[in-house]
Amino acid sequence: MNITFKLFATLTDYLPAEARRSNQVALDVPADASISQIIEPYGMPPKLVHLVLVNGKYIAPEHRASTTLVEGDVLAIWPPVAGG
Repeated sequence: MNITFKLFATLTDYLPAEARRSNQVALDVPADASISQIIEPYGMPPKLVHLVLVNGKYIAPEHRASTTLVEGDVLAIWPPVAGG
């Protein structure tokens, strides 16, 4: 199944070099893969996986290991944001 995986801000460094400019990559993932399983190969420290959205809908940390996606979904992740 094909999804779009987007990383924002400092997390773009975890994408393959050729995808960093667009901040997204098309992925072919198993239909039963959870959000956590999709994220895991990218090696992001859990504390940096702060805001997780699927098609613009927030997915709470306690649901990321059990939530699966469907064809065409967009999985987007932001790190914690600090301001001044």
